[in-house]
Amino acid sequence: MITVIAEITGNIASAFGLLGAALGVGMIGLKAAEAVGRNPGASGKILVQAIIGMALAEGLGILALFLAK
Repeated sequence: MITVIAEITGNIASAFGLLGAALGVGMIGLKAAEAVGRNPGASGKILVQAIIGMALAEGLGILALFLAK
């Protein structure tokens, strides 16, 4: 019984960690698109920063997936 509860709580923690990563990536993409709309000349710099931010957010999501189980 205890192992089932521990497995369920681990899965819930993983889900919240991945949900946070997905929301972070979505917000980064939203703000990057908004920034390019405001200043199209800076799209190269914005793209680089957005990709780095998305990679960091995804990395934290993967860590949450493996460390919560």
